[in-house]
Amino acid sequence: NLLSIEKYPFRIEGYDVSHMQGTDVVASMVVFTNGVSNKAEYRKFKTKIDHNNDFYNMHETIKRRLSEKNRKLWGLPSLVLIDGGKGQLDAAIRARDEAGCSTIPFIGLAKREEQIVLQNKKSGVILNKLSMQGLGGFSTESEDFTLINLPHNTNLVKLLQRIRDESHRFAVTYHSVLKNKRQTASLLDEIPGVGPVTRKKLLKKFGSVRGVSLASEAELATVIGAKQAKLITKYVTPAK
Repeated sequence: NLLSIEKYPFRIEGYDVSHMQGTDVVASMVVFTNGVSNKAEYRKFKTKIDHNNDFYNMHETIKRRLSEKNRKLWGLPSLVLIDGGKGQLDAAIRARDEAGCSTIPFIGLAKREEQIVLQNKKSGVILNKLSMQGLGGFSTESEDFTLINLPHNTNLVKLLQRIRDESHRFAVTYHSVLKNKRQTASLLDEIPGVGPVTRKKLLKKFGSVRGVSLASEAELATVIGAKQAKLITKYVTPAK
């Protein structure tokens, strides 16, 4: 009602981007079906180029999500929620339009004030001000964007927060996995005589830099043999 969406938003997808100064850049896609988290439908993306630009990264993510192949595999969302403000939403909408899916409603949720962000001409929604006022909210408008403030205890805001927080959690978790794998490989690359097969075994068994560094020589030996375990123990110190 608030956004004058013609069809009930059965499938809401939430997106967020996570990286550390442009490295290990990833994005998340979470799905809420009838307002409930549907983890079987979650997807994650590793950007093709590490880029310290959230607008670029969001654009790439949405363009890949709405590729013809993925539209056939996953269907289309009823509503998309972008974690971020005007810049992230604008980048996502550009990608949506380039993919030929301009009828899908796109909105943002800005963290600082938990404002719902609309692109006036392109979000694919129309703000129902009577509905907004009935929820105790107000809006501020510029030429291109509308920001909607609703009481944070309303069910609508709580739902959008859950979707946004879940997309953030999923993105950060995937980023951490990639970062740990990269750090483990980097650490082991520096040890003479440790090749890719050994690195793969260690990563599979211990999972991270911390896991390898905290493993005892005996534990390492069960995976890669006594000789290499002794070598690695000599080079690796416990992670702080």
